[in-house]
Amino acid sequence: MANSFTCNIVSAEASIFSGEVEQLIASGIMGDLGILPGHAPLLTELQPGPIRVIFDGGKEENYYVSGGFLEVQPDVVTVLADAAARADDLNEAAAEEARQQALKAFNDKSAELDYTRAAAELAEAVAQLRTIQQLRKKAGRG
Repeated sequence: MANSFTCNIVSAEASIFSGEVEQLIASGIMGDLGILPGHAPLLTELQPGPIRVIFDGGKEENYYVSGGFLEVQPDVVTVLADAAARADDLNEAAAEEARQQALKAFNDKSAELDYTRAAAELAEAVAQLRTIQQLRKKAGRG
C-alpha cells in the first residue's frame, strides 16, 4: 500500500480513529502540516485545531484536537491528543459561550484571574470554532 499509511488518532480517553489514509493535515505549532505516504519521520507538538483525514478517492473526515503530539513513522502516523473528537460532534454554541466567557474574564480587571488558564481556554474555544467553520465551508462546496 504505497499510496496510503495507517493513521491512529488517540486521546487520553479513547481511540478516536484508526485506519488507512492517503493524507493527514494537522495544525502544528509552526503551522499546518500535510503528511503523505513516505513522509520523513517526525515528532511535533500540535496546537488546538482541526485534523483532516483524507481517504482514497478524496473522501474526508474531520476531527478536533485540543493539543498533543503528531508522530510520523515510515508506515504509521499517530496523533496523541490531550482531547479529541469528531468535528461533527462539536457544539458550536458551547464553543462560542466558552469563547465569550474567556474574553469576559480577560476584560474583568477586578477578578483574580489565572491568565495562562484563561488564554488556554480561549485558544481551545477559538480552535473549536475554526474547526466547525472549516467543516461548514467544506459542506457548502460539495
